[in-house]
Amino acid sequence: MGARRVITLTPAERVELTNLTKTRKSDSRTALFARALLLSDRSPLGLGWSNKDIRVALGLSERVLERLKKRFLEGGLERAIERKPLETPQKDLKLDGVFEARLIALARSPAPEGRTRWTVRLLAAKAVELEYIDAVSAMSVQRILKKLNLDLTKGSSGKSR
Repeated sequence: MGARRVITLTPAERVELTNLTKTRKSDSRTALFARALLLSDRSPLGLGWSNKDIRVALGLSERVLERLKKRFLEGGLERAIERKPLETPQKDLKLDGVFEARLIALARSPAPEGRTRWTVRLLAAKAVELEYIDAVSAMSVQRILKKLNLDLTKGSSGKSR
């Protein structure tokens, strides 16, 4: 266990945290952290709960509570309750709606010569061959088809009627 950190809130910080817990405009994580800081406040107006009581009441782990207190003491209220911005930007989405539409059209087209139906591997290879995308795995194609509820075996499952 790390060093015990004592939180003392100013009246302005108490008001801001109280507003965060009472309004429905903040996400649940922010409201939970605001509630934890209010409960751990050791100022004359604060409740001054112990770490164990806060963890039991709010369902937080000891590590999360200690990190929350550390962020508050080192960086202030905003840093403690807000999410840290991403250091690296998100990657561009390769499998967009345009690719999905082309893949559906390809899957509904007649099967290649010598085949009775499309497979996910054939679709992935053909999509790359037709330069719909640089590279795509068969599992990515399968996920797209499943998401769109497109079955490659309909009408050609091999079962007799």
